[in-house]
Amino acid sequence: MSRRVVAVVAAAGQGTRLGASVPKAFVPLRGRSLLERSVTAMETAEVVDSIIVVVSPEMEEIARTTLRGHDVRFVHGGAERADSIYEGLKAIEHEDACVLIHDAARALTPPGMIARVARAVLEGADAVVPVLPVVDTIKEIDEAGRVVGTPDRSTLRAVQTPQGFDLRSLLAANRAYYEGTPDFVATDDASLMEWFGVDVHTVQGDPMAFKITTPIDMRLAQSITDEAEPTIFEVPSGSTR
Repeated sequence: MSRRVVAVVAAAGQGTRLGASVPKAFVPLRGRSLLERSVTAMETAEVVDSIIVVVSPEMEEIARTTLRGHDVRFVHGGAERADSIYEGLKAIEHEDACVLIHDAARALTPPGMIARVARAVLEGADAVVPVLPVVDTIKEIDEAGRVVGTPDRSTLRAVQTPQGFDLRSLLAANRAYYEGTPDFVATDDASLMEWFGVDVHTVQGDPMAFKITTPIDMRLAQSITDEAEPTIFEVPSGSTR
């Protein structure tokens, strides 16, 4: 039996920086929520066997309406993103699965990039992240706001999602994190695997996989989809067209 690929789409956050009246995953982009667009990308990648959507309990009914017609399972998230992802992982029934962890806010992620991450895990990597070169100069500062260092930009990469993992390894890292007293806060699943001692590999990311976090990000996403998805005009009744 071939190894299963399971996507866990994180949609339980509030996303207050976007300034919307609903949680970020449910904000519409040209009539389709960010969540639906992310789920559709997973389906279109043609490598994902099943999809788990992690939502807050109060948003489950809206999520079901949003994703009507899509074959997904719903899991309730926790207080923090890491808690929500752990709940999603524990719901996966195939212990040897390749799992893809994706933020619903990266709604324009190309299906080809999703497939690239999955293939790297299926070919033997325990942890894989898609990355892009950092184009800005980065400064390290102290508590007073003074610059204390300038990292070499050539060695830096911006990380996107989906991030891909061997499920057994990621569950083991999560158990160690939650059952112990780690001296760090996991900012993403890859950082958790680094802490656990697992090598994290990289594949080429894509500029379209940017995270929609602020109103400016939404304006960019709207502009991109305006160009990529032509408007459908209704034909007036009686027209010969």
